[in-house]
Amino acid sequence: MLLVTLEFLTPRGALLALLVLLPLAAFLAVSRRATRVRSALGVPDLPDSARFVPLGAVVAVGVLLGLAAAQPLLQRTSERKVRSDAEAYVVLDVSRSMLARQGLRGTMRIERAKAEAERLRSSLPNVRVGVASLTNRVLPHLFPSADEDVFRTTLQKAVGVDRPAPGTGFIIAPGQVGSRNTTSFTALAGLGTQGFFSPEAKRRVVIVLTDGESPEVGAGRVGASFRRAGIQAVFVRFWGAGERVYTNGSAEPQYRPQPESRAILASLAGATRGRAFDEGDVAAVERQVHADVGTGPAQAVQADRGSRLPLAPYLAAVAFLPLGLLLWRRDRYRPSAAREPRPPSGRPGSERSRGKRRPFDDMSTPEEGATSCTWNLLSAGRHRRARPCRLSSRVQ
Repeated sequence: MLLVTLEFLTPRGALLALLVLLPLAAFLAVSRRATRVRSALGVPDLPDSARFVPLGAVVAVGVLLGLAAAQPLLQRTSERKVRSDAEAYVVLDVSRSMLARQGLRGTMRIERAKAEAERLRSSLPNVRVGVASLTNRVLPHLFPSADEDVFRTTLQKAVGVDRPAPGTGFIIAPGQVGSRNTTSFTALAGLGTQGFFSPEAKRRVVIVLTDGESPEVGAGRVGASFRRAGIQAVFVRFWGAGERVYTNGSAEPQYRPQPESRAILASLAGATRGRAFDEGDVAAVERQVHADVGTGPAQAVQADRGSRLPLAPYLAAVAFLPLGLLLWRRDRYRPSAAREPRPPSGRPGSERSRGKRRPFDDMSTPEEGATSCTWNLLSAGRHRRARPCRLSSRVQ
């Protein structure tokens, strides 16, 4: 099931919307004053659209900017069913030999192992899977989790060759003090004794991705630890006879592939009652892992947080629409009185016809003079200079 939730990163930012009260109060005060003036002069009131459209635009701008300041975020979350009785670990060998590759253009063993780890994780959607690294000790990077995105991120950013280097940890497997700079499979025994799995997990699977090159195996110790803890083991070998470790474009002379790595992993598989495969047996590895995990009841949990969409930039951009509408109406709106036809011009022979202008020359009656004077008063706010207007004593 796909769930979409709305979150606010800074909820208090929504208080910015209260600032709209200042221009709103000013707008209402000016509107009431203009209404009183029109009523006193006998001018028709403005239509509702001329009053409420600017009011709505001001409110919309304030609300949109307040929401943008709160930084809303759409989060996609997938709800899936995960088993509580099964857990698995992907253990990657991060010793220096995992840098080996077939030529300068080849893919390193560690990269091939990471790709295999991602494939295996995708094939176990209802099982919690963790990540650990192996040198001369086992270091957990991610405890079993149902979130596949967290698994991929941990695999790509936290796991790497010599990160950390062998021998720098505080926990060293028994008997490994004298070999702090080499890979030791004896360290795998810690998976069954150091609390890597939860007590609820009855099905426990360890998938070891390695090149199998190790001077110390300790198969008996690892097998005894796994049997006591109920751990099923799967070993996958990433190895090639012609692979070398390259530094600055040249192969390191001190490294030589160890053909006996296959026999080493076979002995570990026999001691742990597990199976050993080569990296090309992808389908066989998945079948074995699924058989070891088995089936069981699953419960719904929220996992796999997906894409996150910030809405603040879009809300801020939309806020310009009502603001632009407000400015556009301000420049284009003219009262209906301004569109009335002008009174007829003066009579032939008058002073107006000779180029001279007198007050009320273009007005046939005093009432028209009063109407024109009213328009001059109302238009004074829209023009830099209003035409003078004087009413004679004949206007009642």
